[in-house]
Amino acid sequence: MKHYQLKAIINYLKNFKNIKHIKRVQNNTIKVEFDNRNIIYFDLTKGSTNIFKSDNALESKSFNAPFDTILQKKLTNSSIENIELVNNDRLVRFTLNVKSSYKQEKVYLQLEFTGIHTNIIILDSNMVVIEALRHISENISSRIVKVGQKLEEIPTNPFNPKEEDIDDIEKFLYDNYKQKEENGLQQQKKSKINILKKEESKLQKIIASLPSLEELENDAMSISNDANILLANTHAIKPYAKEAVLYDFENNVKKFDLSQVSNVSIYINKLFAQAKKLKQKAKNLHIEKENLEQKLEFTQKMIEVVNNCKSIDELEFYMPKKEKNQTKTKKEQLSQTFFIDGYKIMLGRNERENIELLQNAKAGDFWFHLKDCPSAHVIVPTQKKELPQNIIEQAAVLCAKFSSPFGGDYNVDYTQRRELKIQTKANVLYNNYKTIKVRVD
Repeated sequence: MKHYQLKAIINYLKNFKNIKHIKRVQNNTIKVEFDNRNIIYFDLTKGSTNIFKSDNALESKSFNAPFDTILQKKLTNSSIENIELVNNDRLVRFTLNVKSSYKQEKVYLQLEFTGIHTNIIILDSNMVVIEALRHISENISSRIVKVGQKLEEIPTNPFNPKEEDIDDIEKFLYDNYKQKEENGLQQQKKSKINILKKEESKLQKIIASLPSLEELENDAMSISNDANILLANTHAIKPYAKEAVLYDFENNVKKFDLSQVSNVSIYINKLFAQAKKLKQKAKNLHIEKENLEQKLEFTQKMIEVVNNCKSIDELEFYMPKKEKNQTKTKKEQLSQTFFIDGYKIMLGRNERENIELLQNAKAGDFWFHLKDCPSAHVIVPTQKKELPQNIIEQAAVLCAKFSSPFGGDYNVDYTQRRELKIQTKANVLYNNYKTIKVRVD
């Protein structure tokens, strides 16, 4: 943070007399509750320090390091004697009076917003380190930060800090949080879009490398002909021969390399199997290509969705962080899965997945589909007779969002799986249903 910003914040903090509660809520961020439930966050992340306020409580992690124990037990319910910028540098020092059951002592809480020295340090009245967020040894820096060792001051060079007024410090602190969230959102968007772009590129390469139908059919015919020629001339091939010169069915000479063949009969069977496999591949080529193109279309839609996310929570909903050691199961690969308020929402990304969802859904599961037009199928597994309204709305929005390239208002039908009658593939008939209108941006 800048010098003039810290100076203005200190003047604002001098209105407070006590620290009611203090704890670390994120890796480098402490939450301090001052008088009258005024909560301020101090982020001491190297390279992006910040001080901010937020109406919404930050998602809190549980920290149990010695630093956290001392921070909470020693500084909670302490009174503020003074707050200052040390040596007119970007070092904020709280002088605190801490009461224990048998005495009162003076403790310093020092927040260092100073580049490589960025730290949170708790000091006793003799400037000896009680604890610190970051312990710094002599191998890392000439300025050592160790428990039980006196803290040296940071060397300063003469400079004239920029002077600038902040008209509304409360607004400034709230704006800091908004900017922090926006920066975090953009960074996460960039990271997730990079992942999706790699998937997009991978699918495009696979589609481009698919052989043509004519190529597969010609290869299958050629291999099958070779197998038939060998089969018809098995009697003429000497055992362990490295080469066979035979006549095809049009009386043309054809040479066969048998140097890697130990048993001609087994080799012929392998050729027939290979030809059969190529024929099957040719037969299903359009299905494979269609599935790949649908996956590509879904990935491109996900890029658009992620790019339009307006909050980190929304971003995490569409692309949640993977847990460590998380492995995909076969079932998880059959659809795109989302979670909200404990409910799983499964979205079919193509016809094959829509069919799988219909076949695997239980009678009581809820099914969603755009009204009177083709769309993705959405299944919400549940043992309940009704779904909460927010789950119905979210499932309907997902159905509409991933079924149309355009924003706007959409009608989505929904009912339980037991009400569906499958006609062919993913085509169904249903009568007992409800319709919800949703808007997609």
